[in-house]
Amino acid sequence: MSTPHHYRIASIPADGIGIEVVSAAIEVVEKLSKVLGVFTIEFTHIPWGTEYYKQNGRYVSADVLDTLRGYDASLFGSVGAPDVPDHISLWGLLLAIRGPLQLYANVRPVRVFPGTTPYLRGAEAKDIDWLLVRENSEGEYAGHGGTSHIDQPWETATEVAIFTRVGIERIMRFAFEAAQRRPRKLLTVVTKSNSMRNGLVLWDKIAAEVSKDFPDVKWDKMLVDAMTIRMVTNPKSLDTIVGTNLHMDILSDLAAALAGSIGIAPSSNLDPTRKNPSLFEPVHGSAFDITGKGIANPIATFWSAAEMLDWLGEPGAAKYLITALENVCAAGITTPDLGGNSTTKGVTDAVIKEIEKLHAAAA
Repeated sequence: MSTPHHYRIASIPADGIGIEVVSAAIEVVEKLSKVLGVFTIEFTHIPWGTEYYKQNGRYVSADVLDTLRGYDASLFGSVGAPDVPDHISLWGLLLAIRGPLQLYANVRPVRVFPGTTPYLRGAEAKDIDWLLVRENSEGEYAGHGGTSHIDQPWETATEVAIFTRVGIERIMRFAFEAAQRRPRKLLTVVTKSNSMRNGLVLWDKIAAEVSKDFPDVKWDKMLVDAMTIRMVTNPKSLDTIVGTNLHMDILSDLAAALAGSIGIAPSSNLDPTRKNPSLFEPVHGSAFDITGKGIANPIATFWSAAEMLDWLGEPGAAKYLITALENVCAAGITTPDLGGNSTTKGVTDAVIKEIEKLHAAAA
């Protein structure tokens, strides 16, 4: 019998409900590891976040990149606090990791879980089964620009979107490959090249070039404003979607809401070259309005953990976890955002029991 693979994971709960949901996910993944016996996993807590910032004047330690490179992956909670401007917290922590580690593919699967109802009136659960791919390293979030003439009537701020051939080509190739692996082999490229006449024209040009290497993938192009209408009025026409950093940041939240709740939406920040460890996080943010109330939905973090296991090479364990999540949701054991009355702990305990039940049934 082969020795189980051992994985070292950096746990970065950070702020708000991130602390609650990451703790819950660790409990579930450790249970899954113990029950299945096909891998072992070790989580190491890293205290980066707003409290660290208040004590040290920075969100992460100076050796942040070397620290993370010592792990196989990172499980992240959320960043942001009411008393720190969002651009300081986001650039201080999450964007300080994504860009330098070249986690250039942000992947967000969106579908309606059993037992939950899409917000989209008239939509059936099967109508929303999407894979959203977001360019995660440049575009509108490249950090280029500046401010001058501060506090003068002519105070000026510029935000320069950066689009490079290498950046566009690698995310397009990733998106076409992702579409190719899915049954429908369908990709929609989101753009705004009618008014963003330089960067997004290049985006369209390279999409067309890359498409020639994937003749079995059907693809179309959609202006981002029209895309919002299509997501609402014709969701079943979509499957895999790729867009820029800003566009997909917005559309992925819309997608999660249409599917039922942002509380179940996972994401993966991937380095497809695997030179650097990838980072996995729920989409929902720090949600200080419910922090400490014990009602945060842990499903998004559980699903993110499943994506992490799949990326690490444990697809069987990932599928096991997803099945447990689906069964728990189908049984109506959900937090208030999904219309239930369970707590974070209640959902976590139910998922652990379901893992045990599935294992017993398979034995």
